[in-house]
Amino acid sequence: MESGGESLLRSRNRANNLDGGSNPGRRPHGNGDNHITSNGKIEVEHVISKKLQLKRKAEGLKDDLLRQFESQVHDFMDSLIEESASLESTPLPAAFSPPLSDKERSKLGHFQPPHGQGKHFIGRRSLLDELFEVNHIRTIYHMFIALLILFILSTLVVDFLDEGRLVLDFDLLVYAFGQFPLVVCTWLCMFLSVLLVPYTLFHMWSQSQSGSHGQQRLFSWLFGSAFLLYQGLGLGFLPTYVVVTNSLPPASCFIVTLEQVRLIMKAHSFVRENVPRVLAWTKGKTGHGPVIPQVSQYLYFLFAPTLIYRDKYPRNPATRWGYVATKLLQVLGCLFYTYYVFVRLCIPQFRSISLQLFNLRAMVLCVFNSILPGVLVLLLGFFAFLHCWLNAFAEMLCFADRMFYK
Repeated sequence: MESGGESLLRSRNRANNLDGGSNPGRRPHGNGDNHITSNGKIEVEHVISKKLQLKRKAEGLKDDLLRQFESQVHDFMDSLIEESASLESTPLPAAFSPPLSDKERSKLGHFQPPHGQGKHFIGRRSLLDELFEVNHIRTIYHMFIALLILFILSTLVVDFLDEGRLVLDFDLLVYAFGQFPLVVCTWLCMFLSVLLVPYTLFHMWSQSQSGSHGQQRLFSWLFGSAFLLYQGLGLGFLPTYVVVTNSLPPASCFIVTLEQVRLIMKAHSFVRENVPRVLAWTKGKTGHGPVIPQVSQYLYFLFAPTLIYRDKYPRNPATRWGYVATKLLQVLGCLFYTYYVFVRLCIPQFRSISLQLFNLRAMVLCVFNSILPGVLVLLLGFFAFLHCWLNAFAEMLCFADRMFYK
């Protein structure tokens, strides 16, 4: 059997040698895919060219796939944005609430702006409350708390080494909030005037719109001028006069000025949102008289954390007093945080500059050394007011729309 196999292999090799010898340079003709040399191996050049062709085809296919994927992603994001906008335009997010009855939908109609324009109020959480549930964001919050602890420890150590005892006085805070009884009296006068004057003027003007056209124009000019005079003189000039003549310190001045601007905008929003309703009634003359908001609705609006008046807002079922206490403590913590930033970073810098000749170099050093404490104070002001303070009042008033940033 072995001799028979060997003889068969010899006969095949002899036939191949004869074929190669008779046609040494012949290659089979076809589609160009099988170029074979005399020794039966694939040509190197042909393999390289085929690899380059396959590479070019793969790159073209990759570009086509990337373009298709990018277009599909864009389409998906556009549809997602449109869907989120449609969800925001509804009174309540349908994805997180059960189907509403006709009675509930009629109640939610009060939350809608007049003529389908303006802000829609819906029940939603504050942005930072949602972000603080993420561990990474909460880690940043804990880092700021650790930095506050370091500021307190460094201040205590420095005071102990310099004075030989622990100095726990807060002279800067006492100075910043000086003349606080005058601030409280000024705020009470502003608040009572905003509660009485705009509402009374609007009520009298709305009652005068039932007369003739000439009387309507006359009373509109009269009450409009009285309202503008009150806004400019009563809320614009008098609080500023109190601040300037009494030389209120920074924090007290900031409280009066901030409340002054807030109450001016509140009164303007109340009149601006209710005048079109009275004018619409004047054109139609339907019913016994124009719909005028109640005093309780106006009073709620003066304390609500929004500058856009509505007769009703979405409300939460109950008040979480623990949440209110937490937010107020955070406001107090931010206040002390700002105090230590000034004590450790600002006052030493300004004290050293005040002892030397002021020139361009000193000004540049002062500005750049104040960038870090300035950014910290800005972040603390944002967190204390736009998050903690407004959320505390919103929780006490059961105000459900916590998206203050919009």
